[in-house]
Amino acid sequence: MGVQALLKSNSLLQWHPHSVSKAERAGLKSQRPCLLWFTGLSGSGKSTLANRLERRLWEMGKHTYLLDGDNIRHGLNRDLGFSDVDRRENIRRIGEVAKLFIDSGLIVLAAFISPFRQEREQIRTQLDEGEFIEIFVDMPLPVCEARDPKGLYRKARRGELRGFTGIDAPYEAPDAPEIHLSDPAADEAEQTEMILRYLKDNGYL
Repeated sequence: MGVQALLKSNSLLQWHPHSVSKAERAGLKSQRPCLLWFTGLSGSGKSTLANRLERRLWEMGKHTYLLDGDNIRHGLNRDLGFSDVDRRENIRRIGEVAKLFIDSGLIVLAAFISPFRQEREQIRTQLDEGEFIEIFVDMPLPVCEARDPKGLYRKARRGELRGFTGIDAPYEAPDAPEIHLSDPAADEAEQTEMILRYLKDNGYL
């Protein structure tokens, strides 16, 4: 068996423990690391809400990093398309990056449509208990279409964009998200405060 095959099988790899632990890194930052995973249809407000929340956390002196779907596809995942296979790989890679950031003691915010329930749950199982906080930004399809900030729904309706989540591709809603935001009338400030209350009440801040 060649070296490349051995590396692929992990038989030549060994996990190296760090002399500084995740708990020590988090303690230095006076926070409990976690992954805030925003999921929902395009146009539901995931990225806007994640951005507002990160700003509020920064104002509180917390250490964060925001992973956004479009930004990641400009670099790390620029080689991936939008087939089901590529979407799964996109989310798998994001989960691995988020896991490293959590190990560094950060509060990580991730805003992705992430339409498949199994992939979201896979990320949950890779993290320690309580580190994965699923935030379902549950806005009705007509509301998302009316917003349509990128014009994607219009293209999908005209048949110019195939495999678009919510139109001709499925979205699997979370079964039991830690935070469920489903009121289209609620403003972003109110939703942000709801998430902050959850983080405070559960000892993350």
